[in-house]
Amino acid sequence: MTLPAPLHRALANGSLYAVLAALGFSFKAIFVKLAYAAGPVDAIALLALRMALALPLFAWLVWSGRGQGAPLTLGAGLRVALLGLFGYYLASLFDFYGLQYISAGLERLILFTYPTLVLLIQAVVQRERPSLRTLAAMGLCYLGLGIAFVHDIGAAGGGSQVLVGALWVFASAVTYALYYSGTGMMLKRMGSMRLAGLCGTASSLMVLAHYLLVADIAPLLSLPSAVWLNAALMALFSTVLPIYWVALAIQRMGPTHTAAVGNLGPVLTVLASWAILGETVSLYQVIGLALVLFGVSRLKPANKAEPQASAAQR
Repeated sequence: MTLPAPLHRALANGSLYAVLAALGFSFKAIFVKLAYAAGPVDAIALLALRMALALPLFAWLVWSGRGQGAPLTLGAGLRVALLGLFGYYLASLFDFYGLQYISAGLERLILFTYPTLVLLIQAVVQRERPSLRTLAAMGLCYLGLGIAFVHDIGAAGGGSQVLVGALWVFASAVTYALYYSGTGMMLKRMGSMRLAGLCGTASSLMVLAHYLLVADIAPLLSLPSAVWLNAALMALFSTVLPIYWVALAIQRMGPTHTAAVGNLGPVLTVLASWAILGETVSLYQVIGLALVLFGVSRLKPANKAEPQASAAQR
């Protein structure tokens, strides 16, 4: 079967893969919200279900990237486990907690500001003062978040629940920024796809161990089919496949252009949350979204412009 010429070009230059990845990551919060609405399920149970279903897919990523980089040593394995702890386990768990309280749109905006945290971590480690332009861009990001926060407070009819949810998701952004700051040398040694697969495998085992320490398997097996369906869709279309698509996009169009397409993510989440979840979209949210997108576009480090490649919790 011959593909239409525009579709063939989009596949060849990587743009379609980049758009698919942004779409997949943007739907993660939608699947979480739908799962919460489908039945009585808490954050750790839903995360355990997602990671259990994603575990064989992470193994597939490891196999797909088997020719990339150096062999896995004990020291590298320990670093992978530490990265998995921050980037997939804690960041995902905090994110799932937060989504119990705030809208999918606000969640995505908070997570999307993690480059500001990466730059702050780098400034502390390297003992460098951020430039005025960087500080101004950060200010725009957090001004936009504040405006979007006002929207959620109005939609929820109160601020306490929104504040709790926002703090959980911000904690997720912090742990993801710590993960991202530690990936530099490991990416060079292993490649993005292999590293994502290894970190995902390690974190899946951590999440499952956490669940087994606090609950039994029986409640998980008795969850409504809609919860299982949304967890499966999340594992496939919002976890593993986007990582694979980003790797393909980076191979074809480079990390900078791939990351630029990733800026579609918050817009897609807001639109999907409005169309599927019935969340309201106000002028406050639109202004906040625009400010965050503009601020982040002025911030992203050029030498690490593949954040989406390993963002299973995004």
